[in-house]
Amino acid sequence: MSLTMALTACDKAVVYDEFKPTPIEGWEKNDTMVYAVKRLARSGVYRQEVGLRITREFPFTGVSLLVERIVEPGHKVFADTLNCRLYDDEGNVKGRGVSLFQYNFILSDVEMQKGDSLNVRIRHLMKREILPGISDIGFRLEAR
Repeated sequence: MSLTMALTACDKAVVYDEFKPTPIEGWEKNDTMVYAVKRLARSGVYRQEVGLRITREFPFTGVSLLVERIVEPGHKVFADTLNCRLYDDEGNVKGRGVSLFQYNFILSDVEMQKGDSLNVRIRHLMKREILPGISDIGFRLEAR
């Protein structure tokens, strides 16, 4: 019973959690993933997390992402560059999974007010225009 209550309590903290697929032929540099978090029910500090799912077709050991967040009202802009290591020094996958590997990268916490909304834009910063092997990109927001 305690486990059920703990899981339920954790789920209530998550206010947004969505993955969006990238095109099968590859994620283009100008293809920005957009996430819209609706008005928040309460004020507080929120944890932000970017999710990434890759296949073995991904040709690099890491990926650089630009993550822009805009808090409304007030148009407060936050931007971070994530340099995501996907393999360790021995070439082993660092993500979870068997044929599809999932990674979660934590951004800085953000303080938001009741009624605030959040617009998130994620794009890659790699020199290669089209990145094969990236299956999905996600964004998660949870109350601390």
